[in-house]
This record gives sequence, structure tokens and C-alpha cells, in this order.
Amino acid sequence: MQALASMLERFVRDVADFPRKGIVFKDVTPLLADPGALAMAVELMANPWRSARIDAVVGAESRGFIFGTAVAQALNTGFVPMRKPGKLPAPTFSIKYELEYGNDAMHVHQDALAPGARVLVVDDLLATGGTMRACIELVRMTGACPVAASVFIELPALGGRTALEPLPVHSVLRY
Repeated sequence: MQALASMLERFVRDVADFPRKGIVFKDVTPLLADPGALAMAVELMANPWRSARIDAVVGAESRGFIFGTAVAQALNTGFVPMRKPGKLPAPTFSIKYELEYGNDAMHVHQDALAPGARVLVVDDLLATGGTMRACIELVRMTGACPVAASVFIELPALGGRTALEPLPVHSVLRY
């Protein structure tokens, strides 16, 4: 499995000083443009959870939508979007959180998840864990149960995995 994952590294490019000076952004748009690489990434993100009885996948705006919907399809379950303020039409739960380079807020429809539903949280990248922690808290607000997280890229030096404990976290690539 590690050999397959390492084949995907060539589809991730570093962009220096984006979105701010000092940040090295991991750009996955080359991966998204390649159908074989994207399919492999989705399978590697979904496979560890195939026997976990996942009822729904949630993903954060915006790249979490791309990976989350694909992982949901691979797991034969539904997808629930976690959105920025003002983007969802029905009543929402909301939470403010910190990013590695600022603050943000996330919303989810109050009726998006069934109480007790087993939820997989998906995103493209895990850095400090702020976005994923916000998603996990929103899942709990709906009465559902976050059971695991799956990301394409993890930056272990930034401590995101520790911030999500005790939730199990799977990452395809680590930098």
C-alpha cells in the first residue's frame, strides 16, 4: 500500500508563500486532473474504512467536497457538506475555529445527519487539525457519531493527528 501511495507524490506540487508568506501549500490540482491518480487516491482513502459500517461521509469546503464525495461513493454511502457561513439554506449548526494561518467558521444543516449515524470525516489535508476538529464537533452537534478521519495528505509536524485523538486517522501521504 505504501508503494502505491508513494506513486502519488509526483501529483502533489509545492507552492511557496501561498496563501501567505512562509506557507508551503500542497497543491493537489495535478492529482485531480489525472483520472488514474485520483481514483487511486480515493481508493487508498476509502479502503481502511470499508468494514467500519460508515453511514455518512462529511467533508469541509472546498477540497473536502472533492475527496469526500468520491470516498462516499466508494463506500456506498451519502455525503454531507460542511460549508462556510451563508452557504446553506436551511437551519444550521455553526462553529468558529482556528486555522494554521487564521480563523474561520463552518456550518452544517441541523438535519444533515441522523442521530447515532457513524460518520467518516474526510479532507484533502490535515495540518493543525483545526478544520477537522470543527467538522467533528459539528457532527456531534447533529447527534451523529464521528468514528474516524481520512485525509489524502498529513503534515505530522503540525500536530493535527494529536489534536483529533482519540479518533483514528488515516493519511495516504505524509510530509
